[in-house]
Amino acid sequence: MVRTYRDRQHAGRELAQALGRDRGRFEALILALPRGGVPVGFEVAEHLGVPLDVLLVRKLGVPGREELAMGAIASGGARVLNEDVVHALSLQPEIIDAVDALERKELARREQEYRGDRPAPDLRGRTVILVDDGLATGATMRVAAAAVRQQEPRRIVVAVPVAPEETIDALRGEVDEVVCPLVPSPFYGVGQWYDDFGQTSDDEVRELLGRAHESTGARR
Repeated sequence: MVRTYRDRQHAGRELAQALGRDRGRFEALILALPRGGVPVGFEVAEHLGVPLDVLLVRKLGVPGREELAMGAIASGGARVLNEDVVHALSLQPEIIDAVDALERKELARREQEYRGDRPAPDLRGRTVILVDDGLATGATMRVAAAAVRQQEPRRIVVAVPVAPEETIDALRGEVDEVVCPLVPSPFYGVGQWYDDFGQTSDDEVRELLGRAHESTGARR
């Protein structure tokens, strides 16, 4: 088992091996969380011979305290609220809806930037594999899983190269399976387990999604 990953490409190849090729039998689809999850997801999609797309998640910050999340939205129209924060601050629906509307515009802009004119994938009845470059608290991935669940997939699998054990345990109660080759203790942070954890650019995301789309089309 690896102790660290050279980069996201290496992590994706190791993750693909952990998943196994049989995933492609069940109308599987990789949904990567931009930006860092896309290089990882690209390698997994190539290994399994399945399509790659993106699932964007945007935090809904409390007005004036934007670092505090009162919820989040994701591709496909899903919204998940942090009921504890909403109730504690007595946040009115119109306040939440106003922030939601602003964040949805940004989410739509980014989806257009990454996907272009390609339609969003149909998840109904498919095995959806959610991929990121690692997890810390897992909050973003939980929102992503909730968004996917609303579209009635066959199964939801979370696949990440590295995460702490407590986050994996928490996610297991919310999805069908969690695959994570490296579960270090102590954890420290995702970037600690990569030799190269440089930022993934928007251009790289677009390029990889375009290559994945062409590769999937060529196999049909």
